[in-house]
Amino acid sequence: MKGRGARSNASGRYEATQVETFDDGWTADDVDAPPLRTSLTPEKARTIIARNTSPDVGFDRSINPYKGCEHGCIYCYARPSHAWMGLSPGLDFESRLFFKPEAARLLEQELCKPRYRCKRIHIGGNTDPYQPVERDLKSTRSVLEVLRRFRHPFSIITKSVLIARDADILGEMGRAGLASAFVSVTTLDRGLARAMEPRASTPAKRLEAIRRLADAGCPVGVGFAPVIPGLNDHELESVLEAAAAAGATSAMYVTLRLPLEIKDLFREWLADARPDRAARVMSLIRQTRGGRDYDPDWSQRMKGTGTVAELIATRFKAAVKRHGLDTPRRPLDETQFRIPADAKQQMDLFDLMERPAA
Repeated sequence: MKGRGARSNASGRYEATQVETFDDGWTADDVDAPPLRTSLTPEKARTIIARNTSPDVGFDRSINPYKGCEHGCIYCYARPSHAWMGLSPGLDFESRLFFKPEAARLLEQELCKPRYRCKRIHIGGNTDPYQPVERDLKSTRSVLEVLRRFRHPFSIITKSVLIARDADILGEMGRAGLASAFVSVTTLDRGLARAMEPRASTPAKRLEAIRRLADAGCPVGVGFAPVIPGLNDHELESVLEAAAAAGATSAMYVTLRLPLEIKDLFREWLADARPDRAARVMSLIRQTRGGRDYDPDWSQRMKGTGTVAELIATRFKAAVKRHGLDTPRRPLDETQFRIPADAKQQMDLFDLMERPAA
């Protein structure tokens, strides 16, 4: 499918019946299949802040304005989550999206609760908050506006230049010690980016986003994630150098993870998009995972183990130091949090409206 990452749409792992397309040899002369359109479904959510207890994740609460991601990154670790909704982690994940139209109101409601305790909220921990549909829906923008009103600290990560649209909020909050951003740059090669992340911003546009956020006063880092041995790992130093030149002051990386359905989707994509190196890439990946496609052990799943993983870590550490990306990260300020008077009044009104009649 043109403009899509996954090559198939096999049923999710929880379905009783497994459905998968196949080539019977009779369609070679048929007309091309119509483009796969993106569908948007509003989600009736009861809460907006998600909690996690994973010891290797640097935050315990997050907000994801969308489920599914139109960027279509073939390696996306969020793909298996679509199976929980009876959908495929393949093409469904990047074409059947869900959004939360009440995101801003739900966030205000949670922040106004008497028992709420302020702690950094991470935005985009699962799917990208600035995927193409955000241009019109502005769900992420509405969340940022609430956080600004409440003076609530947050971090955010994306691979879209659309984040620069909100540089007014990110700059203001960043200068006040209330916000930080990360922009993911996995490659500087336009061809590889188009194949691997078909609807994400180009590498040049992501560097532009770093520059515009830094100019606005928001601390911004670069994420070289995922590192895919044999495919993009040779670009580690050049990506960090370009990001530092654009204004990034910190960096992080994650070695490719292939849990659940992702391993089959990635193998399928690799055989189609890069057949000349598919076998070597998978061999190197297994060398970082103890001989398997994936090792779920939380103590090492982000970086991997073995000689290949150790070499990546050594190169990353040296490049970070060389390009000044080792600036200590200042903790975001949690003491500025406050509930605006108008928000409390509005929540009281909502409670009155939702209270059943006597």
